[in-house]
Amino acid sequence: MTILEDLRRLEEEITTTGQTMSGELIIGASTIPGAYILPSIAATFKNRFPGISFEIRINDSTRIVEAVAGNELLLGVVGAKLTGTKLHYQPFAEDRLILAAATANPAPAKITIEELCQLPLIVRERGSGTRKSVEALLARHHYSLDHFNVCATLGSSAAVKEAIKANLGISIISQYAVRDELAYGTVREIEVVGLTMIRNFFIVTSPKRSLPNHYQEFFRMLTGNSTKS
Repeated sequence: MTILEDLRRLEEEITTTGQTMSGELIIGASTIPGAYILPSIAATFKNRFPGISFEIRINDSTRIVEAVAGNELLLGVVGAKLTGTKLHYQPFAEDRLILAAATANPAPAKITIEELCQLPLIVRERGSGTRKSVEALLARHHYSLDHFNVCATLGSSAAVKEAIKANLGISIISQYAVRDELAYGTVREIEVVGLTMIRNFFIVTSPKRSLPNHYQEFFRMLTGNSTKS
């Protein structure tokens, strides 16, 4: 740890005395947790500790993990573990991936994996946690994306969602990303027989660096162990 880091930690310890806490929290997050989960948690944390300011940097899971490994970020929340990185992954929340289609899409309400291979499929870009999760789930059934009729590769969940609504194709996407569309009836879920699509989100940190106090408190909130009520 550098002298600058020592001074910064001392300053943070001073600001946390007397039941106060201040500072900036810079959190890296992949698309789904960054857009749909963390903002409400950040708002709750901000209400408890008004002196805290937030920055949530959204990128794909691979880049967030690389940023934590490279000491550019202290804490990230991602949708997939990456092999070959000596980082700590703490399970944070469960997500269900669904096969989503526009309401007007003629695909049946229930299909097999073999039938899914024939339909136009929209996928996320390489490096995306959603894509890694989809690839891992398919591999368990001895499939890869090479077996599918991929009609588009898009760089965000928002782009995938708009493409689904425009009936470009169907896609396996987080339930968080399309919960409003499912509620409003603009998107519907297709059941894939025999394919249960559950994944975890993870808090990723480096074991080589200890978290400053306000990061530790936020970590405890994420894991349900906050010291504040």
